[in-house]
Amino acid sequence: MCHNHGVTYIEPGVVEVHSIEYPKLALGDRKCEHGVILQIVSTNICGSDQHMVRGRTTAPTGLVLGHEITGLVIEAGRDVEFIKPGDLVSVPFNIACGRCRNCKAGQTGICLNVNPSRPGAAYGYVDMGGWVGGQAEYVMVPYADFNLLKFPDKDQAMAKIRDLTLLSDIFPTGYHGAVSAGVGPGSIVYVAGAGPVGLACAASCHLLGAAVVIVGDLIPERLEQARSFGCEVVDLRKETPLTQQIAEIVGVPEVDSAVDCVGFEARGHGVDAGTEHPATVLNAAMMVTRAGGAIGIPGLYVTGDPGAREEAAKEGSLSIRIGLGWAKSHAFYTGQCPVMKYHRPLMNAILYDKIQIAKAVNVEVISLDQAPQGYRDFDKGAAKKFVIDPHGMIPN
Repeated sequence: MCHNHGVTYIEPGVVEVHSIEYPKLALGDRKCEHGVILQIVSTNICGSDQHMVRGRTTAPTGLVLGHEITGLVIEAGRDVEFIKPGDLVSVPFNIACGRCRNCKAGQTGICLNVNPSRPGAAYGYVDMGGWVGGQAEYVMVPYADFNLLKFPDKDQAMAKIRDLTLLSDIFPTGYHGAVSAGVGPGSIVYVAGAGPVGLACAASCHLLGAAVVIVGDLIPERLEQARSFGCEVVDLRKETPLTQQIAEIVGVPEVDSAVDCVGFEARGHGVDAGTEHPATVLNAAMMVTRAGGAIGIPGLYVTGDPGAREEAAKEGSLSIRIGLGWAKSHAFYTGQCPVMKYHRPLMNAILYDKIQIAKAVNVEVISLDQAPQGYRDFDKGAAKKFVIDPHGMIPN
């Protein structure tokens, strides 16, 4: 009998590693012949997971967490043609059927067939289809031929696994934020948030040729991490207005593009830095982005937030200065990153040493048993990306 353990949400502030069911090639009562079972090589703690663990969603007790998965195929269904046992693969956090209208248009973040509640699904996430998460020893992945990215050389991949593990979510998500904000050669960019996604976005801006990348945050250690790979930084605890801090860096109080890598738990700036103001980042992005510029919004916003301070915010209604964005002809791009759009070229950027994304986000490898402590440290603002190694497979 094979055993399995997973990181399980218990209640706000509490996750525990529990014994969970070993995965089957099944969807409810029917066989899942298009799926595979993976032995997890690496699985990461994400800021989106942290929203649930803080009690800021309607996540149920017992939910197995984890949507950032890299694994070794150990069993494949009868209908899987191109992925084989023994393959080392990256799993996009978006679950996509490959058959619906949106998938065929490349919009795999809003697949129409994998979540009965609404478009789009993910492993181990509230309201995202009920799929079991991958912060575990083993997991089942459906529609394997369509979803999985096979690494061409297993030994080469394991040597770079700290970087490649980030292909399941935060590297493509950060890159998507930059691309959707129109970042390109010579751009001046403001990235709000120096958590792992913000740092991945900042590194992606450099990869895309940005001239200046400015990162804003409230946590000094995270700002130092951004500075470590060539970013300018603004300390949002200061009472000096964001526009003035940007002007001190580039000479004018505006940027070409802005990317919101914070989301709905945003804090105020300056004197309001300790208070939650969920529209702060969006309004600040409109303030500092030049007329005709674009704003990418990979930061998570939810339709149900029981922990919000205001009644309107509990259902995702925020006080956004949309008139300012309209007056400046801003373009806004929101929603889940369609990981499959980017993960193969970003894999090549890693394999051919065009970027050191693990260094940029400060990866720290921990065991499955250390995951609860990883969540606690992350919640305190640690300037790290915690990567879980359930089987002790990641080389030192």
